[in-house]
Amino acid sequence: MKSSFRWYGESDPVTLENIRQIPGMRSIVSAVYDVPPGEVWPLERLEHMAKLCKDNGLVFDVVESIPVTEDIKLGGVSRDRHIENYCENIRRCAEVGVRCVTYNFMPVFDWTRTQLDRPAPDGSKSLVMYWDQLRDLDPLKEDIHLPGWDSSYTQDEVRELIKAYGELGEEGLWENIAYFLKKVIPVAEECGVIMALHPDDPPYPIFGLPRVITCEENLDRYLSIVDSSSNSLCLCTGSLGCSRGNDIPALTRKYSAMGRIGFMHLRNVKILEDGSFEECGHRSEAGSLDMNAIVRALVETGFDGGFRPDHGRDIWGEGGKPGYGLYDRALGTAYINGLIEANGGRLETI
Repeated sequence: MKSSFRWYGESDPVTLENIRQIPGMRSIVSAVYDVPPGEVWPLERLEHMAKLCKDNGLVFDVVESIPVTEDIKLGGVSRDRHIENYCENIRRCAEVGVRCVTYNFMPVFDWTRTQLDRPAPDGSKSLVMYWDQLRDLDPLKEDIHLPGWDSSYTQDEVRELIKAYGELGEEGLWENIAYFLKKVIPVAEECGVIMALHPDDPPYPIFGLPRVITCEENLDRYLSIVDSSSNSLCLCTGSLGCSRGNDIPALTRKYSAMGRIGFMHLRNVKILEDGSFEECGHRSEAGSLDMNAIVRALVETGFDGGFRPDHGRDIWGEGGKPGYGLYDRALGTAYINGLIEANGGRLETI
């Protein structure tokens, strides 16, 4: 398996010099963040990023993410142009050595939380979603903004998008997913790139928006649209794990054995009595997921792809980007490395 770390570029307070010192670290997961969704990434930007990683003894081989625009998701007037640009971005990423592109098909909001700095008894802080903070909110009637929402949208734009997705519905969204995949996956195959779909976060409807990448039945449906190893999953244990109905070790074993996991997000989550959840430390005892069983499933099915420690807590007063500080993600990496070794697996080095 390949240990990796998300890096937000040269403005990230977590530097490549920091990351390279984490034991077993190999790969960098990043993107071009300042080009508007739907447009083409400059090749020289990708080349510069690849060089920075190489100069630090690391490999830039995972992109997270090339955004799927709302016009693609809704089947809007700019859909075909945006998909053409998306395919060109895949080609350019492949040219600099990227072998996996993660993305999502979540309407409007990539993820939803109600708080980014909820204190835990030990003094650490983490991301949470509490239903009692969410259930009475209505973005169609109120001006609200939650963590994870795209701040570039105005409140009026959010309202129009929510209405448009309400009219589209789940089956309409499935149709647009199929349209996208049938255009994009052949390009990924030609380039030797795996497209890895991230599940909805959380994996159930929010504010009436259709969310379909949520459970085993729907993951099967998604993968069957284009039966190709380039059409794979970014299996996020924390996102799918927010629903008690998802058996994460079983899903990991199933899709890894099928060769349909392109990338892994490994993190734990604590599900509360009412279905709310708190992000927590990576260890199994900290949350609701059996992280050892998840890693064992990967090792025993021969998974040789990349993984990263997903969201970490804010610990030791770091005060970094919520979920993406250095300290707890480094601890998470060390813990995952230990699980891999204990289960007979190994890390791939450069």
